Amino acid sequence: MKDYYEILGVEKNASNDDIKKAFHKLAFKYHPDKSGGDDKKFKEINEAYQVLSNDQKKSQYDQFGSAFTQGYGGSKQGAGFGDFDGEDFGGFNFGGFSAQDGAGSGWDFSDINNIFGDFFGGARSTSSGQGRRVKRGRDISTEINIPFVDSIFGTEKNLLITKTSVCETCKGSGGKPRAKMKKCPTCNGQGKIYETKRSFFGSFSQVKTCDACGGSGEVPEEKCVNCKGAGVLKREEEVKIVIPSGINDGEMIRLSGMGEAIKGGSAGDFYIKINVARHPVFRREGSNLVMDLNVKLSDALLGTEHKIQALEGEITVVIPEGISHGEVLRVRGRGVPLSKSKRGDLLIKLSIKLPNKLSRKSRELIEQLKKEGI
Repeated sequence: MKDYYEILGVEKNASNDDIKKAFHKLAFKYHPDKSGGDDKKFKEINEAYQVLSNDQKKSQYDQFGSAFTQGYGGSKQGAGFGDFDGEDFGGFNFGGFSAQDGAGSGWDFSDINNIFGDFFGGARSTSSGQGRRVKRGRDISTEINIPFVDSIFGTEKNLLITKTSVCETCKGSGGKPRAKMKKCPTCNGQGKIYETKRSFFGSFSQVKTCDACGGSGEVPEEKCVNCKGAGVLKREEEVKIVIPSGINDGEMIRLSGMGEAIKGGSAGDFYIKINVARHPVFRREGSNLVMDLNVKLSDALLGTEHKIQALEGEITVVIPEGISHGEVLRVRGRGVPLSKSKRGDLLIKLSIKLPNKLSRKSRELIEQLKKEGI
C-alpha cells in the first residue's frame, strides 16, 4: 500500500493547510512541464493529495487502507489495494499476477480505476447530478521575479502566457454562433455510453461520459470555424496576478481555473512561484525589516540624529549618546504590513566604526579620555 503521508512528507495529524502547502511545493517541483519534472512522481503526488485533502477519503484511507492490503494483497511483494477511491490501480499485484502481466492476454485492466472508484464512492458528481466524473484540464505553472519592495507592499503583474483556453468565438460549445443543436449521434442523445469490459475479476459494465458531446447529449449542426469544433484552442492570454503584501521568497500563488481548459470540463489551475530579489540594505526577519548601520565613535559617544532612506521614504533616527556596539534600535510600524492598520518594525543594528589611523590631535584627545578612565 502506498503511504500517502510519506509521499507528501507530512505527519498523520497534519492540518489541511499543511497538506495543501506540501502538495503545492512538490507539485511545482515535479510538474512535467518544468525542466527536470517527473510525470510519474507528479501523478503520485496528485493521487496522495486527492485523498488526504478530502475528509471523507482521508477517513476511509486511515481506517481501511491496511485492511485492504492484508485482505487482498498477493504477499509482501504485492502493492495490495490500499490505493482505493478511484485512484491508480495500474500497478497492483494479485497473487503474483500484475496489471502489466495482463497486457496482450485479452484482459483489460485500463478501467480498473473506475471499477474500484464505484465501489468506494469515487465518482465525482457534476452540477447536473448525474454522478459522472468531471473532466479537468491540466495545471500549469511558471515563476516570476519581483523586487524586494514589491514583496513587502504587494503589487500586480500582467503575464502573457500561451495555453489551451476556451474558444472566444463559440464560448466552448464547439459550434458556430447561433448554430442549431442536434442529437449526438455517438450516444443517441443520452450523454453517456454503456461499456462492458473483461478483467481479471470477470466482466464489468460501466457508464462512460460521451466524449463527442461532453455528456450534454447534443452537438452543434455546424462546427465553429475558429476551433474546428474542439471548443478550446491554443492561444495567448493575458493573466492578471495580484501579489499580496508580505509574500515570502519561494511562495506559490494559485489562480483557480486559470490553467488549461478542456471541452465539457473544468479548467485546471495556474501556479506561480514568486522569487524575491535581495535588497542591498534591508532583509526580512518574520514581520520585521532589519538593516545594519555604521556610526562614528564620536556619534556613539555623544549621540546624534541619522537620516535613513527607508523603503517608503526618508526617516530620521535618533542615536542616543553612549550607545554600545551591536545594540539594536527599533522603529515601530516601519516593517512588513500585517493588515491595513498593523505593521512590523524596522530593526537597526548598530556597528561603531573605529578609525584606522589617528591624527596627532585625535590621539592627544583619546589619551586625555584614557586618563579620565573612559
